[in-house]
Amino acid sequence: MIRQARAAARNALRTGVILFVFALVATALLVFTFSRTESTIERSEQAEKLTLLGQVLPPALYDNDLLASQQGVAPHELLGTRQPSAMWIARRGEAITAVVLEAIAPDGYSGNIHLLIGIGIDGTVTGVRVTAHRETPGLGDYIVRSKSLWIEQFAGTSLTRPEARRWKVAKDGGQFDARAGATITPRAVVKAVHGALHYFARNRAALLAEKAASGEETAP
Repeated sequence: MIRQARAAARNALRTGVILFVFALVATALLVFTFSRTESTIERSEQAEKLTLLGQVLPPALYDNDLLASQQGVAPHELLGTRQPSAMWIARRGEAITAVVLEAIAPDGYSGNIHLLIGIGIDGTVTGVRVTAHRETPGLGDYIVRSKSLWIEQFAGTSLTRPEARRWKVAKDGGQFDARAGATITPRAVVKAVHGALHYFARNRAALLAEKAASGEETAP
């Protein structure tokens, strides 16, 4: 019995050592793979983000490095954010010409709709793009630029164009078109863009202050 117990103990120890070695090798391989691909993944994410920024800001508005201009924005009800978000500052020469704000429409049909909203210094929307959503494919996802031109109707709008009572979908007596049977999604986006314009108007002086040149500052 003692001999059998010792043999069982040795087998258990051997198995444990083998499993430990396998775990160690697997971990090392994962770390190695991550270290080799991290820079590639980061470059891909940065390129995708720059593409989206370029879609909401006309090239003529900026000659600075948009990615380097990023700064943090505190959570705000008008932006629909509960966590810090981001803002990018567009400059032409030394002059600030526009900002791009991250915003969230929290009342989409299937949850949050994440947006990038470009706003010129005069308060005019330069462009809007949906960056993430969970709306129903084939029904509510027409808010995405690759699916339709619907999102383009925000370009050129402002707090006064259209007037406040017209900042609604057409079904509710507003200016913005919406497809029949899928109005919850566009309602949420219209409300979010309008909210971002109000946020910009209230915080314009701080957002466009010279301190915005520093990526270490956090906007109100």
